[in-house]
Amino acid sequence: MLTITVSPYAAGYAPDRFKQVFRRYPAGVVVVTADSGRGPVGFTATSLTSLSLDPPLVSYGIGTTTSSWPHVERAASTVVNFLGADQESVARTFATSGIDRFAAPTAWRRLAGGEPVLDGSAGWLRLETERIVPAGDHRIVIARVTDSWLDEGRSPLLFHNGTYHSL
Repeated sequence: MLTITVSPYAAGYAPDRFKQVFRRYPAGVVVVTADSGRGPVGFTATSLTSLSLDPPLVSYGIGTTTSSWPHVERAASTVVNFLGADQESVARTFATSGIDRFAAPTAWRRLAGGEPVLDGSAGWLRLETERIVPAGDHRIVIARVTDSWLDEGRSPLLFHNGTYHSL
């Protein structure tokens, strides 16, 4: 007789365990910024992934309940700002709900196409959205890189086990 053991999470993996596992996975920290015509928005993310070299494509995830989502959904382009090791305060600002993330002391400007970009970042990518893919309570934005800038002398900001780190 064949015995099948069913996991207690078969109907849905435990969210707390899911968070616990991914807290142990180190990730680079970026701030994604956009402006769909209603003013600049941005959020801290660790989900940036390179997808393709030719054409140059990246992806990032965004929660559908976040205040930035409706703006990102409507924006034709976004900017990924790579945070340097000295920019933990910027990461915390853009991870905080209910505040004007672009108010002082946040220093920023607009690229030629009008996209908001953070001053002092370790680098940035200008992206044009190609596709948005539903994924549970998030959306995966797939975007083509159309421009970039990099400060090669900077160390990255990392996130691991609930705290920020540098290399």
